[in-house]
Amino acid sequence: MTDGLADRYAETIVSRSRLVIVCLLLVTLVVGAGAIVGDNEEGEIGQFETDSPETAALEEIEATYGTDDALVAQIVVRDERGEDGDSGDETENENESSNVLTRESLLESLALQQAVRENETLNATVDSFVGIENVVATGAVFEDRAAADGPPDTDAPTLDEQIEALESRSDAEVEELLATVLDPDAEFQGVDEDPTEFLPTDYEPGSTTADARITFLFQVDESGPDEEPQAAYDAQVAIDSMVDERFGAGNPDLDGDAFVFGQGITDAASSSAVGDSFAIITPVALVLILFVFAVTYRDVADVLVGLFGIGVVMAWLAGILGWLEIPTSQLLIAVPFLLIGLSIDYSLHVVMRFREARQGTLEDDFGARETGTDTATATDGEGDADVGLRDVRGGMRVGLASVVLALAAATFSTGVGFLSNVVSPLAAVQDFAILCAGGIVATFVVFGALVPAVKVEVDDLLEGRFGRDRQLPPFGGAGVVNRLLAGGATLVRRAPLAVVVVAVLLAVGGAYGATGIDTEFNQADFLPEDAPEWAKSLPGPLAPNTYTISDDVAYLGENFQERGEGTQTQVLLRGEVTDPATLVALEDAAASVGDGTITRRADGDPAIESPRSVLLSAAAENDTVAAALEERDTSGNELPDEDLAGLYDVLFEADSEAASEVLYRTDSGGYESARLLVSVRGDAAAQDVATDSRALAERIESGAPVTAVATGGPVVTAVVQDALLETLVEAFVVTLVVILTFLTLLYWRRYGAPSLGVLTLVPVVAALCWLLGTMAVLDIPFNSETAVITSLAIGLGVDYSIHVSERFVSERERTDDLERALTATVTGTGGALLGSAATTTAGFGVLALALAPPLQRFGLVTGLSIVFAFAACLTVLPCLLVLRERLSRRVT
Repeated sequence: MTDGLADRYAETIVSRSRLVIVCLLLVTLVVGAGAIVGDNEEGEIGQFETDSPETAALEEIEATYGTDDALVAQIVVRDERGEDGDSGDETENENESSNVLTRESLLESLALQQAVRENETLNATVDSFVGIENVVATGAVFEDRAAADGPPDTDAPTLDEQIEALESRSDAEVEELLATVLDPDAEFQGVDEDPTEFLPTDYEPGSTTADARITFLFQVDESGPDEEPQAAYDAQVAIDSMVDERFGAGNPDLDGDAFVFGQGITDAASSSAVGDSFAIITPVALVLILFVFAVTYRDVADVLVGLFGIGVVMAWLAGILGWLEIPTSQLLIAVPFLLIGLSIDYSLHVVMRFREARQGTLEDDFGARETGTDTATATDGEGDADVGLRDVRGGMRVGLASVVLALAAATFSTGVGFLSNVVSPLAAVQDFAILCAGGIVATFVVFGALVPAVKVEVDDLLEGRFGRDRQLPPFGGAGVVNRLLAGGATLVRRAPLAVVVVAVLLAVGGAYGATGIDTEFNQADFLPEDAPEWAKSLPGPLAPNTYTISDDVAYLGENFQERGEGTQTQVLLRGEVTDPATLVALEDAAASVGDGTITRRADGDPAIESPRSVLLSAAAENDTVAAALEERDTSGNELPDEDLAGLYDVLFEADSEAASEVLYRTDSGGYESARLLVSVRGDAAAQDVATDSRALAERIESGAPVTAVATGGPVVTAVVQDALLETLVEAFVVTLVVILTFLTLLYWRRYGAPSLGVLTLVPVVAALCWLLGTMAVLDIPFNSETAVITSLAIGLGVDYSIHVSERFVSERERTDDLERALTATVTGTGGALLGSAATTTAGFGVLALALAPPLQRFGLVTGLSIVFAFAACLTVLPCLLVLRERLSRRVT
């Protein structure tokens, strides 16, 4: 768009403002209808797919072994009287404290299970409860059956029978029974589960006391394969309330604590935390934004016009999302914030250029051609001639013509930069790119056409009919802000080289710090945190709930062998799985597991289920398997030295269900593969889990004639996250290259100065380096979430930078005075940028006060990116422009 075309464009918008408004509002209705017509599915980062050995191995496991898709919730009962007890008798308190294995506590858990079963809605989602209370009560039932006359009854006891058997015993009898059940060398009829699986990992074998225990609730899911099991999730929330009543404040006799953990609990807590966060933050953000708007615009009408434009952009965004049926995901969280930031920036530039033009401080060839109907002469208080003033339409013609090229350049470079992400192999990143590009174009249309037309009509109405003076000064044109900006211009003019050196050193330091930034993705980082005391003291509906889920997850990971989503990885073995060396390698690999993400059982061994562990467990319970193992054990190390395939055949005959969990036998009877089930900490980072699981696989592979591939949910999540992060980093590079190419060609075409394109991009890169370095210092991870957020630094940085470059070049064409051009750029365009940066930083920076960690990180990173982009564009870029001027003078 040349200068002449910009003049004609501005003339068209101003002279046909009503037609522009009607047409664009009709287009808005059509585009916005997509929000109602479109059907958007939900998508998550974890649902992305990528080709990898880990994914292939998991698909093979699902096809050959099958997977247990049961929903699992975990009920933890803790007794904290050992820490908080206030009994006067220290000995008595010591004996009674920190024990959740009392008769009363076990019966309370069984009563909880019975209450759930009696509730038809909850019972419809329950498959089974499994906890040490069930193990002990089952043992009691079989004791009673053994003492009774008549034929032996081997049926599994009902819940009522379990409660009755436990209630009929005294505290001492229950403790005696418990000692028998927990005796690792004792055999107890009816007890199939290892009771220590329900006790903390620091439990001392043989002890009849424990400070915590866990019960697993297995649920059924009757929803479709692509639907959320919402009924099961709702049941988890309801059961959590029941647990709190029985073991928490609702039952002071137990003086303990209990909680339920599951995906339903996580979803409910996250949703509630987001709601609480916005209930607290929204009023604060609105007040801050309106305050900054008021200070910047100092006019209600302009504030309302700006908010109207933002609303139209959001309508276009929702419509584009609907018409294209783009799945919603975490990656898209940055899009509306990016567009709001651009909208505020575009609005301020249009309005402030309009104000400059009306006051006559902004002149160009178009303005010089204006007739007397558009300008007038004003005087100051002493009668001296001041400046040539323009009317409303004349001011908009000049102001819009002077800024629309910069808006178009910023729109094209930013839009194309984000659109470069369509080369990503990940569909969600492609959707992110398309939505960003479409939204950026929408922002240009709204603030480059609709808002100027609306403002012309509003100001004409206020001046013509109501006699309101609409000749307002631009922000930064006078007062304290003007003096501050002018002082910055003076610094830039006097010490440009020093400013650039400092900026480069900070950028280098930031880039170096970024090399050590955490790139792990930890699902626990997304769990809500409890509100600070000041938030809890807020009145009524503003007071947030109490959130302990983050602490609960950490407690689970530190104390128990968990079950459920994200708590298990697998190792697939292919090759000579019937070679005896494979079992030896499994034993050595298990012995080599150190402290890390792989959990341990109460006996201290890693919680790994493998062909070796299943074989030894079966041999301990089945004489046939034990005899077959002894026959093949020629070295006396309790491992077979020959005919492992024959031993596996015996194992399948004895317990095919357990054997098929770790061995895949073909229809012809051959053994094609084996697998390990590895329990891991649910609160650990996916990359850490993947590292430990891969180390286990490598140790097995080094000692056996097999290939070993670590896979499973956490490992695949790590692979996907790493692939996504790599894609986003590559997109950064592509974006910068595309923008650099465009800016170089743009300034070469318009001014014959391709170097201006390079200089315009330098502050953007500097701001990005500062941001990454600050993230490293603040220990904010650079993962797929924050990588998308940091794209704001590029989007807003390019926009800010183009406005500064365009204004400086335009001013230099009008005057040979470098100081005057620099001051006009920093105070004029800098004032608009200051208002934009202050507004968006205030609005989104308050998200750092949120209870939800993703919102906290979003607010902090977004605020930093805006501040750094603004600082770089008003310090580094003007200095580079000044140095370029001085260098060109020396050369010529």
